[in-house]
Amino acid sequence: MDLQQKIRSIPASPGVYLYKNAEGEVIYVGKAKSLRHRVSSYFHEGRVADAKTGTLVREAVDVDYIVVANNKEALALENHLIKQKQPRFNILLRDDKTYPYVKLTLADRYPRVYVTRRLKKDGSVYYGPYFPANLAYRIVDLIHRSFLVPSCNVDLNRFHPRPCLQFYIGRCLGPCVEGLTTAEIYQEAVRDVKLFLDGKQAELGKSLRERMARAADAQEFERAGKYRDLISTVEQLQEKQRIAAAEGDDADVFGYHYETGMLAVNLFHMRGGRVLDRREFFWEDLPELEPSTESELSTGRVGTGDSTVHVERSSTLVPTAVEEIAELRSAGRAGASVPTQAVVEHSSVERFDPSQFFSQFLTQLYIGQPYVPRNIFLPVDFEDRESLEEVLSEQMSDKNVRPTRVHILVPSRGDKRSLLDLAANNAKQLYDQRFRVMKPNARAIQEALQDALALPELPKRIECFDISHIQGAETVASMVVWEDGKMKKSDYRKFIIRSVDGVDDFASMREVVTRRYKRIQEEKKDMPSLILIDGGLGQLHAAAEALARLQIINQPLASIAKREEVIYVCGQENEPIALDHHNPVLHLVQLIRDEAHRFAVTFHRKRRQIRDRATELREIPGVGERTTRRLLQHFGSLQAVKHADVAALSAVVTRTQAEAILQHFQR
Repeated sequence: MDLQQKIRSIPASPGVYLYKNAEGEVIYVGKAKSLRHRVSSYFHEGRVADAKTGTLVREAVDVDYIVVANNKEALALENHLIKQKQPRFNILLRDDKTYPYVKLTLADRYPRVYVTRRLKKDGSVYYGPYFPANLAYRIVDLIHRSFLVPSCNVDLNRFHPRPCLQFYIGRCLGPCVEGLTTAEIYQEAVRDVKLFLDGKQAELGKSLRERMARAADAQEFERAGKYRDLISTVEQLQEKQRIAAAEGDDADVFGYHYETGMLAVNLFHMRGGRVLDRREFFWEDLPELEPSTESELSTGRVGTGDSTVHVERSSTLVPTAVEEIAELRSAGRAGASVPTQAVVEHSSVERFDPSQFFSQFLTQLYIGQPYVPRNIFLPVDFEDRESLEEVLSEQMSDKNVRPTRVHILVPSRGDKRSLLDLAANNAKQLYDQRFRVMKPNARAIQEALQDALALPELPKRIECFDISHIQGAETVASMVVWEDGKMKKSDYRKFIIRSVDGVDDFASMREVVTRRYKRIQEEKKDMPSLILIDGGLGQLHAAAEALARLQIINQPLASIAKREEVIYVCGQENEPIALDHHNPVLHLVQLIRDEAHRFAVTFHRKRRQIRDRATELREIPGVGERTTRRLLQHFGSLQAVKHADVAALSAVVTRTQAEAILQHFQR
């Protein structure tokens, strides 16, 4: 059966269609209220004439389809297949900012708490996303200090002879060593952490007061004092939440700027009536949108009830797609545990339709997320707005005790319209910075770097290290300094590696980091805002080990790999930061890394030249190390020694040595 015959046999039911090329690769995934009408529309004369649609039609040699019970199930399945298959004719939205979550590993014997940027189906509970990004790190730090639940990577399935530094500084209960704590005490701390992260401060405070009273009655006054301090922390957090709630509802405000086939979208996150953070999205060479006759979203909430999913297959389909529908049906929610990656379908360069764009964009951005704000402000209306409101409201009601209604609004006047105008102006600035290559100011780059790497403070000083050698010979290291927006050459440092023989970059990195920051400790100077390592995970871990031996904790440390150009942050190595190649933060990190490499290579080349010069002179009979040093210091270079006559050489060495040197170079 050829493609046209297969299209005529497709039913006029809601579902998802998958175009495949000659290699069997899925090149496009779409959904439709009527599969037959949508798939056949690609072959209409007007659409085939379009360059991008024509390319898709020419490459497509087969089409599969999955029929589902209703439009919401089609939305969910399309979303899953796009993320799974990554079809090249579906444009994936990748923004430069991924917000972190707090992860509580309840499936472990001794649960721990981490900051992560990836959601996984591993039995853990995730809270977030948090913005600004360093808020998640501040929350985890508060959990360490107040509840003593750690974030370490120690194997807690067995006991160890001694605890790590975190126990000694009072940030961990020490479940890794037998006798330091009990399973009951640790599980009590985990329950407190869960209540804290769930936002149930009142219930947590009540439980802490009861335990404080019991400890006081049992004359365990030290434990009662710890409960008292925890109660004080919880009450302070409750007061901050009351103030934020009184200031206003949570809202997300969107603005966009489109020009010459390129699009920039700006998103303001407002929490408690205040703008807490901004998020940017970009498209280059925006392709063609689907026809607006059917306004369709890209994902949705699966319907429940007695309706059954049935699948019709014209050829072999991916079994996991069908399994995903069953899983979503049983959970009653579409994609709730899958990390959202926004996907935008084709949009026309000549006929950009913001209504259809935001219909698809919002669906991918919000469905499946742990939190959606109460209000979403948009510059344009779209046909499926009420349906999306319903889906998001149901999604949030499932996650909250009380029903939560999500409103998607298009303000036309007043303060809310002013917010939209402000977002649009910022989108225009983002467009200029991204596509017109406007250089942002130093302060903006510092703030972007702080946000991208989740640094605790604005980076004022960065120290970067690199190792240079040739097959282990003349191994040296360099340290360059970036401070307040520019390279500070007066603080550059060179290191000759002394404790390492042969090729061992990791040991060399440990030596140079140890020497540098041991001296910083002895001189009682401030540590830099960020230590940057030129290299991958091996060099990063070597530097982290050196700092740990010096008992330097909570020091921001990162590395940048040469080939991949991804940034590894110490403590979250499993989630490397891959910044867009246009991003000024990546440009800054590359600039500092390249300067450290240049400085190291220059120093290594100089050392090698000195070695080579000294080696050649030392081959001359009667010329030793001291004589060689005098000659090089006097003449400046080996080339000058070669061209000197006996009289000139005799001014530095004896007549016999001068004649021997002259004869050597004449030969």
